[in-house]
Amino acid sequence: MFKHNKAVWGWALYDWGNSAFATTVMAGFFPIFFKQYWSSGADVNMSTAQLGLANSVASLLVALMAPVLGAIADRGSYKKRFMTLFAYLGVLMTACLFLVEQGNWLMAVLVYTLGTIGFSGANVFYDSLLPSLSNEETVDSVSSLGYAMGYLGGGILFLLNVVMTLNPSWFGLADAAEAVRWSFLTVALWWGCFTLLTLFWVPEPQLARDHVRGNSIAEGLAQLRRTFKEMRHLKTLMLFLFAYWFYMDGVDTIVRMAVDYGMSIGFASTDLITALLLVQFVGFPAALIFGRLGEKWGVKRSIFLAIGIYMLATIGGMQMTQKYEFYLLAAVIGLVQGGIQALSRSYYSRLIPPNQAAEYYGFFNMLGKFAVILGPVLMGGVALLARNWLMPEAPSEAEIQMVGQLAARWSIGSILILFLIGGILLYFVDDEKGREEARYLAEH
Repeated sequence: MFKHNKAVWGWALYDWGNSAFATTVMAGFFPIFFKQYWSSGADVNMSTAQLGLANSVASLLVALMAPVLGAIADRGSYKKRFMTLFAYLGVLMTACLFLVEQGNWLMAVLVYTLGTIGFSGANVFYDSLLPSLSNEETVDSVSSLGYAMGYLGGGILFLLNVVMTLNPSWFGLADAAEAVRWSFLTVALWWGCFTLLTLFWVPEPQLARDHVRGNSIAEGLAQLRRTFKEMRHLKTLMLFLFAYWFYMDGVDTIVRMAVDYGMSIGFASTDLITALLLVQFVGFPAALIFGRLGEKWGVKRSIFLAIGIYMLATIGGMQMTQKYEFYLLAAVIGLVQGGIQALSRSYYSRLIPPNQAAEYYGFFNMLGKFAVILGPVLMGGVALLARNWLMPEAPSEAEIQMVGQLAARWSIGSILILFLIGGILLYFVDDEKGREEARYLAEH
């Protein structure tokens, strides 16, 4: 379908490039390095709370900026420019992680937060390019192609980085810690280079002349005010956004905190890295399959299926004790992670006025990022509360370890409520009504 569509492949290759940050940095090495190198000697539950806070602060800042920047980009055809600005902020900060010294957890949090802002901010404008590259028949497949390429590209570089850390002497490196630091530089190079293909191959969507008037910043802010007023008429869209807010919070929290959780309950870092690799390479074909499933079986039904599988995986995660259980859960999550993300993005495109894509994707990402504020803090807060409640006076080393692991299990269980609320809200979303509301606003 996409064999001769250079723009679609250019768009998908950005996911190929930036997913290296999501895999090697966010999900893989940063949580491990943060616990073992930058927070060396700290309590496991306290470092979980610090990591959760870093994710939440970054998400909050992106959430506040996204709709405003999206509105400005729509009025001035600046989607690619804003995407470039945020993407290369992320690239620069990822490279700077190489320079953070051992024990300096505060600087690590600061640089990581700025890198996450770059990663998440660029995704607002990357997502907003989707409607201009697809139509009603192809949007699910194009969206799924992006996620599939992300899993494959991120997985390939992650595999190289894992080999570097397991065999640092092969690459002329002193030890695993040095290999991890160099891995951050490879992510920056990978992300920065593949972003260039997107900038060269994907055209900037152009507005009709009657949509371009005067100063783009002033027009964008005025449009944002109008959109807040308009959205009260898009009741279906608002309901979907709230559903997405909750269930995607669960997804993103698991992505960002799974390795930290596994370490808290006693798994070795090598086991967790292997599981992450499994997610990547299972996720590549699974994302493509989910795109087809959405076309044949229905997007909403397919999202429900993914939510249900995530709930079962979360329950299983609370109880796992063996390595093979962690690998099994990783494979299960790999089957649905890309699918729920891709189909949510394409489902949303059906509910928005087409001439305001960046702005509405700004709201889409805003709610997603506000949700991720809740998830990591929820996990960190539950872990600390449970630890304080369960810890006996003058505990032994064995009791400290046992309570810490039990608190971590309770913390991952708290994510279930997010999937449950999201699924209930999604049940009441009527996409046909949503299309009618979007068409009405676009015509008036």
